[in-house]
Amino acid sequence: MKDDTVIELSQPSEFSDPLSDVLRSGARRLLAQAVEAEVAAFMASHEDLRLEDGRRRLVRHGHGPAREMQTGIGAVTVRRAKVRDRGGCEGVLRFSSTLLPKWARRSASLDALLPVLYLRGLSSGDFREALTALLGKQAPNLSPAVIARLKAAWKADYARWKRRDLSMRRYVYIWADGIYLQARMEPDAQCLLVIIAATPEGEKELLAFQAGYRESTQSWRELLAGLKARGLEIAPELATGDGALGFWKALGEVFPTTGTQRCWVHKSANVLNKLPKSLQKNAKADLKEIWNAPARQAAEQAMASFAAKYEAKYPAAASCLVKDRESLLAFYDFPAEHWQHIRTSNPIESVFATVRHRTIRSKGCLSHETALTMVFKLVMAAAKNWRRLKGRNQLPKVIEGVKFTDGIEVKNNDQTVA
Repeated sequence: MKDDTVIELSQPSEFSDPLSDVLRSGARRLLAQAVEAEVAAFMASHEDLRLEDGRRRLVRHGHGPAREMQTGIGAVTVRRAKVRDRGGCEGVLRFSSTLLPKWARRSASLDALLPVLYLRGLSSGDFREALTALLGKQAPNLSPAVIARLKAAWKADYARWKRRDLSMRRYVYIWADGIYLQARMEPDAQCLLVIIAATPEGEKELLAFQAGYRESTQSWRELLAGLKARGLEIAPELATGDGALGFWKALGEVFPTTGTQRCWVHKSANVLNKLPKSLQKNAKADLKEIWNAPARQAAEQAMASFAAKYEAKYPAAASCLVKDRESLLAFYDFPAEHWQHIRTSNPIESVFATVRHRTIRSKGCLSHETALTMVFKLVMAAAKNWRRLKGRNQLPKVIEGVKFTDGIEVKNNDQTVA
């Protein structure tokens, strides 16, 4: 009788990866060292606190029970360091690790991954199986019940964010755009109206976000009016967006004092579309010369040269550029340090490019609320890495109404004499 030649193949869940084991082991050690450094810094900052008998008020109190935390390299066993305050019940000092929050079970990167998978068509019951190769065959904390609770918590976060009070908020600049995603969204909710704002401290934050019918004036009006109804009474100094007429008309009705800046990226694309491909490379360089000009006069001269160069054969391209001259060159009335931020709507495009590339149309559309919640979670995860505006020291001057010409502050006679 011949020997059996059938070879049993290993199942995906049975693979052993020594490299991942080494990475997880190293991650445990590094995390433990980092948490210990946090504890040491916390204790050192309160070194002067003493009890009546001279003993230290804060002492180490061991570690919490071990728990597994899901990360991008699988489950990592961690233990939370504890500090005891012997000073009594009033004003008890507690140590809280920023690296290892008390109730955390997943890393932030993994929490950002879950909405992506959901938008790509993965059902709640398939998460454990889909992530087994990444997180290991156990993949705890990713059961259908856990995913359902996560979805409910995300929806609650989104609902609270939409209702937040804006009466104490002030914004210097805003960027607006309508984003079209091929996600699991119903056809009439494919357009997302987005506004990102800059605070007086130079931070960027997501100000408004909701589904709209294309980019109609009514949809933008509802969005802007909602901001005003929640307390945003002071109008931003400048709004940047593309040529969607719906937004600009609504902005003039709700915040009439806000300046307008047309996005140069969108405008350049619109102009180039009206030229043959053989001319687009040179035309793109001509357009870049306009918005990179150091002063308004030089930009106006470059714009006039562009119109004279292409108007005879391609009047539509020249007209498309020249008709919005004032709103295209509005950034020259603001600090030069802010030009790279305010002359395009890139703060929105760069954020949603990632979301757009990670979403595809799949079977089974989501409801408006669920799809918006998933996209909202992706944006809020990306917001943690948003860069602050350059020239933050100029923002208070913009708020105070200081005049700028070609990006330079205009000083009055009294200041010059002084």
